Amino acid sequence: MTVAYPLHWPPGMPRNKSRTSSRFKTTLPSALDNVEGELRRFGNDTGKRVENVLISSNYSLGSRNPPDGGVACYFRWDNIDCCIAVDRYTRIEENLQAISLVIGAERTKMRHGGLNIVRSSFRWYANLPPPKGPDGQLAPPWRHVLGIHDGAHLPLAEEAYRKLAKTHHPDVGGDAAKFNQITDAIRQAREEFKT
Repeated sequence: MTVAYPLHWPPGMPRNKSRTSSRFKTTLPSALDNVEGELRRFGNDTGKRVENVLISSNYSLGSRNPPDGGVACYFRWDNIDCCIAVDRYTRIEENLQAISLVIGAERTKMRHGGLNIVRSSFRWYANLPPPKGPDGQLAPPWRHVLGIHDGAHLPLAEEAYRKLAKTHHPDVGGDAAKFNQITDAIRQAREEFKT
């Protein structure tokens, strides 16, 4: 199950190692309106409804401008579970605005290339199901398993992994299931930051 908070980044999609400010002059409410409007227009242009929209980020009332401004927009279109995720910019509203422009570009493809070209490109946005734990339940995000904050990058993840592995390794009397969860979390972290 994908969640709106904290940020649920699509598995296997690398994160940007550095972020920059954009030239977008937008607010969070305007950027949200732009994404919703582009999705609605995209559905109208293609004749296929956009459904089950979920926008995932680290925005909360306690942290309106979190250190990790990445945004992932999940939705279903033409029987394809899709995700457009952007973390190029430092602020949530900038990444939302970028998502609205990506959707607008798909509308341009529709006008000039037709539905089959858009379907082909949307297969790249296909959202893989989130990883499951050994019990078949949704696995918690790797940062939570390693006990680090949502904006943390790979070096901090590696340090947390080493500390947890020393405690939970079965050779030192640790729980094998917990150790496997920690090992899977560092694998996901390395995959996310792979260039």
